[in-house]
Amino acid sequence: MGNEVDKELSGRYCVRFAELAVKKGYIDADKAKEAMSEQLDDDLNNRPHRLIGRILMDRGWMSPQQIESVLNELFQSERV
Repeated sequence: MGNEVDKELSGRYCVRFAELAVKKGYIDADKAKEAMSEQLDDDLNNRPHRLIGRILMDRGWMSPQQIESVLNELFQSERV
């Protein structure tokens, strides 16, 4: 069930998460594209779905604090 929730969140936030992380200067566009490509590759090969933030953190490209900052901004804009 957790995987389904991750997929739903990804559908709503993954591109915006990556775009916002680039805008905030946490990663560059190439890293964002690579993380999204890795996520798609996982999905197409029936591996467990991973959120973009998890991929970026696993690769050491973003810290947990940076991920939290992006998520806070994403969810804040959702409430407005």
